[in-house]
Amino acid sequence: MENKRGNEWMSLERFISEAISPWMKESGPDDDIVLSSRIRLARNLEQYTFPILTHWNDGESVLNTRKTHVAKHTNDELAKLELLLMEEMKPIQKQVLVEKHLISPHLANDTSFGAVLLSEDESVRIMINEEDHIRIQHLASGLRLKDVLERSNVIDDMLEDSLDFAFDEKRGYLTSCPTNVGTGMRASVMMHLPALVLSQQLNRIVPAINQLGLVVRGIYGEGSEALGNLFQISNQTTLGKSELDIVEELQSVVTQLIERERQAREMLMQHSKIQLENRVYRSFGVLQNSRIIDSKEATNCISDVRLGIDLKLITGISQPVLNELMILTQPGFLQQYAGERLSPNERDIRRATIIRETLKLNEQ
Repeated sequence: MENKRGNEWMSLERFISEAISPWMKESGPDDDIVLSSRIRLARNLEQYTFPILTHWNDGESVLNTRKTHVAKHTNDELAKLELLLMEEMKPIQKQVLVEKHLISPHLANDTSFGAVLLSEDESVRIMINEEDHIRIQHLASGLRLKDVLERSNVIDDMLEDSLDFAFDEKRGYLTSCPTNVGTGMRASVMMHLPALVLSQQLNRIVPAINQLGLVVRGIYGEGSEALGNLFQISNQTTLGKSELDIVEELQSVVTQLIERERQAREMLMQHSKIQLENRVYRSFGVLQNSRIIDSKEATNCISDVRLGIDLKLITGISQPVLNELMILTQPGFLQQYAGERLSPNERDIRRATIIRETLKLNEQ
């Protein structure tokens, strides 16, 4: 038992010790603007009440069913996934997993029989007993929605081979939230749109996107703030359309957004170059020299520097370094790194130190 717990602890330690997930180091189409593509499939087991109404016995049964199912798969992709139980984690460890987008805030906060299965490169994660019994997620760098959908469907088929999912012939897959009924799929992309924000075009574009059945959210999804000019674009409709239709519609809108962002960047360089350079270099200076910096200011400065790198105004710093800083400077990771709880002021001091040292270490 001690050896098993030791192995589980080592697995957890591996996932929370590195700020940047291995899949994030890969390049992808239009990855200067589209940071990631994600597919999430919501599924529930037919014989148990859904998690939103689950009592103690059902929650435990779903988790045990999932463990048994994984144990049967010894030769496929499911066998390579690591199982992490929420009840065995400290609050800071769960916060780090949320900051890395490996689990949702909902799963971290409601730990009763919650768990997650993670692939070695962290691109595949299966949350158990979140809002639904099972939530399959797959991510990839850049605009690669169809690739991600294909891999998600492979995992879904593996699970459905031996699990009875709640399914209705007319409505499709049944889910806790009515808006997910049908395909049970959420397709989304994370986009960096600083030029559309600076030129005040995004405020006019978002209502048009909403009318197309898509929604624009912040970096952590529903209810979160759009920090650092990072926006999550996803489908709202899951009923009456195929998974491929949903992905193609989202891809079409995202492709247009990429083009609008590139045009906005060109316009800023042509008509407001000095002001843009001033903004970028000021933010770079703040990151290089600050002794105290809060999370919001750091995120916004990183966004400016990211834009500066894309426009070749700043050289010698790579995008992966900024991706790493986005995670390293979050409250949970700072405290995990420190090995203790920190006050807000202590976090701001440590954040500034980590940013300075990381930028200096990665100067080319």
